[in-house]
Amino acid sequence: MLAERIPVTTLAFAILAVTGSVIAMGGMIRIYDAGESCPDWPTCFGSWGFDISEDEQTAWWEENPEEIDSRGANHRYTTFEIFTEWFHRFLAAVLLGPMVVLLWFLTRYQSQDSKVKFASSLALALILWQGFLGAVTVMMDNEHWSVALHLVSALGFTLSIIWYLILRWREKGATPAPMRITANVRQRKVVALSSMGALAAVFVGVYVSTTPGANYGCGVAGMTESWPLCQGQILIPVDDIPTDSQIIHRVLVAIEGAALFLAAVSFRRQAKADPHVRTLSIWVSLATFLFLFNGLLGGLYVISYDPLTNSFFEFLSLVHLLLGSLTFLALATTWIASKYGDYGRVSSFDGISS
Repeated sequence: MLAERIPVTTLAFAILAVTGSVIAMGGMIRIYDAGESCPDWPTCFGSWGFDISEDEQTAWWEENPEEIDSRGANHRYTTFEIFTEWFHRFLAAVLLGPMVVLLWFLTRYQSQDSKVKFASSLALALILWQGFLGAVTVMMDNEHWSVALHLVSALGFTLSIIWYLILRWREKGATPAPMRITANVRQRKVVALSSMGALAAVFVGVYVSTTPGANYGCGVAGMTESWPLCQGQILIPVDDIPTDSQIIHRVLVAIEGAALFLAAVSFRRQAKADPHVRTLSIWVSLATFLFLFNGLLGGLYVISYDPLTNSFFEFLSLVHLLLGSLTFLALATTWIASKYGDYGRVSSFDGISS
């Protein structure tokens, strides 16, 4: 049967590639401030296309005054702005959604492992949940919390596909060497806590970038005054969470960065004494490098402020978001591989059974 010939691992990798594109497009939408360029859902100004003229936008606003967004009824979106939101939806609904349904269907034919089947069902449930959150985000006019939750949900979906791949490799006895990660209970706990810290930093970072005025929370006085200091101080009082969310983000980043650095150093020392820990050490060291580099990138974004245009270099913000997400995924993948992979399944070194 055809359903038995299509390699599900290849399809899962394709799903990961499309998911990365969807997340990147979401970041592009924020860069161009186009999150409200399709005020309704699932259509866009009542149309299934993106070439909506200013006159057509005017007519739609007049017919739907209750949908007027935060920019007011007189604002008009460019075709490019509308296209970014439209293409984001297209990738998610027309391409990614059916691919996940196909993965779920094929898994029923090709796998005998109940965990693999459950992982495919979880991915299907999460992609439906993600579509629901997308609709909520539109209806809430891109409230900061809804955008942050939408991204976190996308990362959760990504992890479900990674989990699926690891379980499928284990079932077939074909786990790639980089995914053969051995860790004892304590090491696994360190990685799990580190991944949650990275996720918290990403969540608050998205909250900052989508909250009006939050990017100015530590000032725009340039190097040292605005970064790494905040308004010329190490810390400032948090009087209002949305307005002062940037300093909250920075504190989280500092704590996570220090914790990751200590974990990476510790694992490197352990790897010298026990070769089982080498792959774990490499993954955590890579995640630490990405996180610390991304912290510097965030600082570069803050000092990129141009007083002439009253704006930042937003492309840096997109890269900052993607690297932050990648750091979390690297740590979470490390934990999943150590827990459910070939080596993590039977780990008894150091006298600790998994």
